Amino acid sequence: MKITKIQTLLMQAGAPAETAWSAASQGGMSTAGSRNWLFVKVHTDAGITGIGECSGWPKVVETAVRDLERILVGEDPTHIERLWQRMRVAMMGHGETGVVGYGAMAGLDMAFWDIKGKALGTPVWNLLGGKVRDTIRVYSHASSVERAQALVAKGYTAIKTGGVANPLEKLATLRSALGADIDFLVDLHGPPWLQAADAIALCREMEQFRPLFVEEPVAPDNVEVFRRVRDKTSVPLAGGERLAGLWAQRPLIEGNLVDVIQPDTGRSGGLTQMRKIAALAEAHFITVAPHAGTLGPVAEVAAVHFLASIPNALILERFEEDWEGKHQVLSSSLRCVNGFIHVPNLPGLGIELNEDFIMSHPSVCNVRLPISRGSGAYAPGTEVESVYYQARFQRKNYFSVNRGLK
Repeated sequence: MKITKIQTLLMQAGAPAETAWSAASQGGMSTAGSRNWLFVKVHTDAGITGIGECSGWPKVVETAVRDLERILVGEDPTHIERLWQRMRVAMMGHGETGVVGYGAMAGLDMAFWDIKGKALGTPVWNLLGGKVRDTIRVYSHASSVERAQALVAKGYTAIKTGGVANPLEKLATLRSALGADIDFLVDLHGPPWLQAADAIALCREMEQFRPLFVEEPVAPDNVEVFRRVRDKTSVPLAGGERLAGLWAQRPLIEGNLVDVIQPDTGRSGGLTQMRKIAALAEAHFITVAPHAGTLGPVAEVAAVHFLASIPNALILERFEEDWEGKHQVLSSSLRCVNGFIHVPNLPGLGIELNEDFIMSHPSVCNVRLPISRGSGAYAPGTEVESVYYQARFQRKNYFSVNRGLK
């Protein structure tokens, strides 16, 4: 079997109904309002096509996929490790291309696994070593008590909150309202506006509420600062969503700087790389919770196959009320029942794309300045500066667990 061509399908996707970061009533910041989803179809001379999803700035990644096509056509798609190495070497001369390069490889690699599963008549999770579990626990997002209660009513037992505006207040309010039986995850959003001392202070205040983990307490560019936070707080830490591939995740894992590693399914280099990340994490007794915040449905399906096959799977991110068009992208959608997704059993990834629907939503934009007045992300009156780093002001309010509570 040989690869004959690679097709890209780039679309504009709408925003989720609510995220942990940007509910209007709470303030916050997120780029989720402007999303592109990039899907790939790898065609073969055997009539089998493989489906994948690329992230890491999809509009740019599409060009990378088209460039890689010339070294993949004519190759056997079932020799997955060889093709991954071939792609990595082909990009080496461009320098460290980060999530753009690894995002291109992620979708293509995903499609190769899909082809191999279809060719052998078995699900991808079986190719990855077989099932460790039949269901995958998921969490969704809430910034208000009402939203969190609605999720619990649907069976969710894990909820993410946080963001850059009042994360401590949100956590305290939700814990008080929902009690001890719900696991709360707190995403601080990798903020370059939280210095190490502030991140430590915030994590210490959160200790009393026993979160399942606190995600990205400092900017991913500042990996060494993770150790300062790690050494000064008892809350489990998580990170890695914006890092590309095994070697970028390695310092967090080998330094034991996180308790939970969060490779993004669409920009970590594919299932081939994610297996290696999970194995390295397992050796350090670190669990895996793939990031899926802005991803589309193909990457979600791939993450479910991946998590079904590894021993150190923790949980998967999912928007319970995502953009309504998400369910029209695929021939069939995953269903969440009582906070768990059942692992699919069809050959390959078990999905096909609705190309007509995808093409009816052409890409418009994939960048924006996610800063608004009154969001709480920046000091009042400075939003127009659009700086990457700004120190925290009004610190007493930010670190108070009683502000706004009764």
